[in-house]
Amino acid sequence: MSATRSPKVSERVAPKAADPGPEKKKRGGHDDDGPDFRTLLHAWLESHRSSLVDSLRRLAKQPIGSFFTCLVMAVALSLPMGLSLLLSNVERLGGSWQRAAQISLYLKLDASSHEGEALREQIKGLPGVAEAEYVSREQALNEFQQQSGLGEALRELPENPLPGVIVVTPAEVDKPALEALRQRLAELPKVEAAQLDLVWVERLAAILKLGDRFVFGLTVLLVSALLLVIGNTIRLHIENRRTEIEVIKLVGGTDSYVRRPFLYMGALYGLGAGVLAWGVLAFGLNWLNDAVIGLSGLYGSDFSLAGVPSADGLSLLLGAVLLGYIGAWIAVARHLSELAPR
Repeated sequence: MSATRSPKVSERVAPKAADPGPEKKKRGGHDDDGPDFRTLLHAWLESHRSSLVDSLRRLAKQPIGSFFTCLVMAVALSLPMGLSLLLSNVERLGGSWQRAAQISLYLKLDASSHEGEALREQIKGLPGVAEAEYVSREQALNEFQQQSGLGEALRELPENPLPGVIVVTPAEVDKPALEALRQRLAELPKVEAAQLDLVWVERLAAILKLGDRFVFGLTVLLVSALLLVIGNTIRLHIENRRTEIEVIKLVGGTDSYVRRPFLYMGALYGLGAGVLAWGVLAFGLNWLNDAVIGLSGLYGSDFSLAGVPSADGLSLLLGAVLLGYIGAWIAVARHLSELAPR
């Protein structure tokens, strides 16, 4: 009996062991090859989503602390950005800076008004010239009488001693270019002398250079301070979750899995700081603009401060997020080796 049963049992069991079955054939042998790309991508996205949600949830649990951390970062971001915007607004006074570097062409006394106007048209078409204005001898005398207060004395003169003047406004404030333009204008006919005050140009260049260097140094200093602030904040979050992290690493959690929530947290801190900094800058420029408009009105100007350009605001947001991410990365990398399970 036993000899007759064993072949039947072996025939019934052997096919089941050899045949992989219809389900495994349909899957194409994925059990042996591991998960496919879609499964891995879905798991990766789900891990990032859960890390982002977890970071948002933890920041929402401490709204006051999170707000003040973002506010401190926003103040540090708004200082160099605000100074840079103020310098940009100062450079918008292009007409004032160019007037400080105007070239005055004193014509000969025998030059008529017609010759002065013709010479002005000729100069206006030269390269490097933004504007040219002709002041006749009669206009120069009238202006001098009004500004000097010597009107009665000047009327007693037998003839007008003032020459005609052509005031040339350069297209750019550059010392070598201005000097070359002055020499070229001095060689024109009916020009007695060409005067250029280069001291103003040198002072302007020195002031702008000093402002740029000051903004750059302040930016480097405050960026370093921001990295310290975000690093210390992330370090406190790491210490609060030390036991949880040790358990995660004990069950096989990778360093990237442990690092990911803190990187999202640093980026969120940076995003909040960037939004607050943009708001602080917009409010500060609007508040300062009232005083600027009042001051410029006293000088007969309609100058006003421009707001925060959209490109600069978006750059501020991107830079703040990047700083938060870098600060969190440095903080986690520094303490990750200490978080090994004991």
